Formats: sequence, C-alpha cells, structure tokens
Amino acid sequence: MNQEGGAKVIMKQHKKEKLSHLLIRYLLIIVGAGLAAVAIELFLVPNDIIDGGVIGVSLILSHLNAGSIPFVNFATLVIIINLPFMYYGYKYIGKTFVFSSIFGIVCLAVIESQLHHVEAFTTQPILATVFGGLILGAGVGLVIRNGGTMDGTEILGILLTKKLPFSLGEFVMFVNIFIFIWAGFVYGPEQAMYSVMAYYIAFKTIDTVIQGLDETKAVIIVSDHYADVSDTILDRLGRGTTKLKGKGGYTDEDKEVIYAVVTRLEVTKLKAIVHEVDPKAFITIMNTQETKGAQFKSAIH
Repeated sequence: MNQEGGAKVIMKQHKKEKLSHLLIRYLLIIVGAGLAAVAIELFLVPNDIIDGGVIGVSLILSHLNAGSIPFVNFATLVIIINLPFMYYGYKYIGKTFVFSSIFGIVCLAVIESQLHHVEAFTTQPILATVFGGLILGAGVGLVIRNGGTMDGTEILGILLTKKLPFSLGEFVMFVNIFIFIWAGFVYGPEQAMYSVMAYYIAFKTIDTVIQGLDETKAVIIVSDHYADVSDTILDRLGRGTTKLKGKGGYTDEDKEVIYAVVTRLEVTKLKAIVHEVDPKAFITIMNTQETKGAQFKSAIH
C-alpha cells in the first residue's frame, strides 16, 4: 500500500473513532436528560419541590399556570427560557457546547412530557428530596460531563463574572436565593426548604459524577533529600514522580520540588513515607478535578 493510501485508511479510522465517541457522548446526554426528567416528574413535582436555575423557574411558572394557558408547561418553558442563554453561549463559548446543551434540554423536555401519566415513586417529601436530588444530580452531571448543560443561568454567570467581582458559584447562588424565596411564596416555606435540600444534594451529586468516584490528590513535596524521597515513593507506593525546578523565596537557593498524584487512600501512606525519609520535608496536598493517563490508571489497578 502506498503512503497516500495508508494515510486515507488512517484518516477513515480516525473519523470512525470520532463518530463513535460522538455517538456515545450523545447517548450519555440522553441518559442524563432521562434521569433528570424522572427526578423532576416522579419525585420533585408531585411533592411541590423544585430545583434551582432555569429548571426551578420553569417548574414554578408551570405550577402557576396549572393548565390555564395551553402548551405553557414545564417542557415548553425549559426550552423557551434557555434559548436566550444558548444564543450567548453560541456567541461566546462555542457551538459544540451549545449544540450539546440544546440536545440535552430538548431530550429533557420530551422525556418529561411523556411521564405525566406515570405514578409518582413516593409522596413522602423527605424521600422525594433525597432520591430526587440524587437522580437529578446524576442526570445533570452526565450532561455536563459530556459537554453540555441544562441550566442557562450558568452560561450567563460565565459571561457576567468576567466583568463582575463575583465567582461563578457566587453568581449562581445569588440567583438561586431569589428562586427559592419565590418558591416559598408559591409552595410554602416547608416546600422551599425541601427544595434547598434537594438542590444541595443534586449539586454534590453533580460534582461526584463530573469528577468521578476515584478521587485523586496532587502532592507537592519540597525536601533537601528529594532523590531519596522520590525513589522511596516509587519503590514503596508504586507511584512515579515529577521533579520540578524551584527557588527558595527566603534563601534564594535552588530547590528540587517533587510533584506526584495519588489516590485519597494513599495520602496517609505517602505522608508517612516522606516524613520517614525527611522529617523536615514540606508537603502540600491538593484536590484534583480529574486525572487521566495510562500510567496512573495502571498503577491504580
């Protein structure tokens, strides 16, 4: 086979791989939207509990309408309210993100509309809060992990926090405070408190889904015995290290800084190893958002 023919085969294989990844990603978005729809329609709505953001606003408005105006329901509202945010997302964030988000929102609306006649799983508010929050968080987390979102307020937050002295989390919290106060007037104070609980559970579940269950820690070690420390970590923990060049801020002396990534279960052992080799070593341990790499995975398994 000539080089040109070989190149064409490689390109075709690459395209097929990209297509397969794309299909899997959109399939997972459908699953995520389906979980969110189940949580909303079969747990939260029957118990007058809402979520934050656009989903929460859509639930309140559809409750207030209560069928008075045809087609003004959750499915329609969640699409319409999200549209302006999607426009700005397309303009300032990117079309891939927006297409994934619109796909997820439409799937949420369609699946939720098909669950109207399905009986609620529970009418106990506390059970609906806990399990509704967990399932909703798992669904939204899947959508976010696969490149989309179902809440346009986060898009607005990303854009506004570039110009305002607030973080994205602070902006979203600020918006949700007003949504839950509004829910207190519409549903009553108890249901508003259940809604805050459901939102918190969903928020924590989203973090778990996005970051994964295999929580890892990034470790920075400053030691005069860096070679011994690095070799001992590799020998006794099975973790490779990276040596970085540093300079002491007080002494202005050159320093070797050791960087390593371990699982949370290995942190205690790592600290014991380092202090055994060098009791004066300086250790900083940080949470990591995500860790990828064949070497790290093979070390875990």
